[in-house]
Amino acid sequence: MLEQLRAWGRALGFSQIGVAGIDLSSVEPRLAAWIDNGFHGEMDYMATHGMKRARPAELVAGTLSVITARLDYLPRATAPGWQAIEWSRLADPAAAAVSIYARGRDYHKVLRPLLRQLADQLAEAIGPFGHRVFTDSAPVLEVELAARSGIGWRGKHTLALDREAGSMFFLGEIFVDVALPESPVVSDHCGSCSACIDVCPTQAIVAPYELDARRCISYLTIEAKGAIPVEFRAAIGNRVYGCDDCQLVCPWNKFASASPLADFDVRPALDAPRLLALWDWREDDFLRETEGSAIRRIGFERWQRNLAVALGNALAATGDAAIVAALRARRDGASALVREHIDWALRQAAPAPLAAMPA
Repeated sequence: MLEQLRAWGRALGFSQIGVAGIDLSSVEPRLAAWIDNGFHGEMDYMATHGMKRARPAELVAGTLSVITARLDYLPRATAPGWQAIEWSRLADPAAAAVSIYARGRDYHKVLRPLLRQLADQLAEAIGPFGHRVFTDSAPVLEVELAARSGIGWRGKHTLALDREAGSMFFLGEIFVDVALPESPVVSDHCGSCSACIDVCPTQAIVAPYELDARRCISYLTIEAKGAIPVEFRAAIGNRVYGCDDCQLVCPWNKFASASPLADFDVRPALDAPRLLALWDWREDDFLRETEGSAIRRIGFERWQRNLAVALGNALAATGDAAIVAALRARRDGASALVREHIDWALRQAAPAPLAAMPA
């Protein structure tokens, strides 16, 4: 049955299919400690659901197995040496860095229909059965299930890693009330490497396999709803939505593959964008350019907040008067949240040198 599931999955565009059991009790202490430490930040739903995340049969009654799926997301036009291209973008203060996964269509809109199609094909083969599909949409320990189903292992950056695909992929699950043969697990191949830990701009990976979300740039620019803590703003650099650093530096991502799906092709507005060009968007521009995109869910206000931080960092690096003018032009009409970040950004301008005293 597993080989048949994999064949159906490949035909749909999935890169890998696995099956995991539902006994995740061994990870409950680690999950409880992570929540007790407050590492989930404002993501209150993680604490609210508690141990349900580690108990699939409590989340969906009757669950006996979990089908896991991997879907690669690098755009089809990804060029060799893509990591170097991304590093050069991060080194350009005036460029805007958007996490690769968010440059195309919202992955929720892509994965869910594909998972449903896979479930439908299984039903045609074995008859009706109870199931529910998930993709980053419920209290599910996705990486743990992926690791237990042979999709990969948990990397030190806490993402799933595969020797033949790196970590540039999405995960999805189908909880089923059918007992299916479990696929074999794969061993951890991080070894002594600590590149992801060392490169993190905010030191969010506080220990191997342990992430403090409150320090993570992806969390700060996407999940956090209020002001970005001042202590992290300079480290954010020009990252306006998400952060890929721990993946860019990972040696295994030299094997990452481009997606076969057009859904993840880069939108024109997000193909090498410049900060000032994105700052120039009005809310209707934002809604139009992010329609069907994961970016839209943070809303225009947080989008402007993120851009204001990036512009402040660009101002500190370049002293560009055009940045000052652009920030000032938006200040009076901005919300209190955005205005606070604009004011911070304007303070990043290097002070003018004192005139030389006459001899």
